[in-house]
Amino acid sequence: MVLFISRKDVESILSMRETIEAVEKAFREHGLGTVSMPLRPVIRVDRQKGMVAFMPAYLEGMESLGIKVVSVYADNPSKYNLPTIQGIVLLNDPKTGTVVAIMDGAFLTAMRTGAASGVATKYLASKNAKVVGVIGTGVQGRTQVAGVCEVRAIEKVKAYDVIPDRCSTFCKQVSADLKVDAVPVSSPELAVKDSDIVVTASTSKTPVLNGDWLDKGTHVNAIGSHTPDSRELDATAIKRAKVVVDSRDAALKEAGDLMIPISQGIISPDHIYAELGEIITGRKIGRESEDDITLFKSQGLAIQDVSAASKVYEIAVKKGLGKTLEL
Repeated sequence: MVLFISRKDVESILSMRETIEAVEKAFREHGLGTVSMPLRPVIRVDRQKGMVAFMPAYLEGMESLGIKVVSVYADNPSKYNLPTIQGIVLLNDPKTGTVVAIMDGAFLTAMRTGAASGVATKYLASKNAKVVGVIGTGVQGRTQVAGVCEVRAIEKVKAYDVIPDRCSTFCKQVSADLKVDAVPVSSPELAVKDSDIVVTASTSKTPVLNGDWLDKGTHVNAIGSHTPDSRELDATAIKRAKVVVDSRDAALKEAGDLMIPISQGIISPDHIYAELGEIITGRKIGRESEDDITLFKSQGLAIQDVSAASKVYEIAVKKGLGKTLEL
């Protein structure tokens, strides 16, 4: 018997606080080396501007085992009135290998990505951070702000998007949901200037953030680009920052934000200061000075999905949510 958990159920179950707790535990395990997680295979469907990734993971300490299948199709909203990101997660019982749950993965993906930035912000951003600048105001942008607000006392959000109406809607929703002053701005530079924390959550293949805009002490969560040929940050931003990644292996094989300046000889792979798990476990120090410019470059790891999905399954069973299916 398998428990099917719909998107509606996932949305009713999963809070940002619980997601951050699960994802932080997952990154701690990653830092301790108690995770089995092959680099995700990706099938690219270039004719449709799409890709499908297969993301398995096993977390020994959390006793969580599963896989997410996620697709990213850039033209879905405009051509088919579908979300850019769609996904599904299968959870296995690690004792027997039996599939115990199937759940929607799209909302979970947005939440776990926001949670990862929340964890990174907790360890890397200034304790006094109050202003967030956001470039890209889709679903990921909203959960990014939610993750940051969970770990810092944010008072103001400045948001930019190439689609002004989407940005306006974003600001209204963020203001209502998170009780902060969220305002649209007319350029990426205005979103970045005088912000304590900057989030890039765009679909751009070319830089939307100029490193010269960054004030001393800024923390950046860069989550939008995830392929070798795309980047949101220019080389100056990368060079000025203390760079923390979710996974070195993934970053050096998938993150154009880092791979492109490495290929140009501007930085070396050693410019990556740490993995997030190394900082959580105390093997590396996070922010050392109020003047540090810190950067969390997120590719997205299967441990985030599986840990969050395990939390969803745990709560669904307790509350009697979902539908039991016989395969």
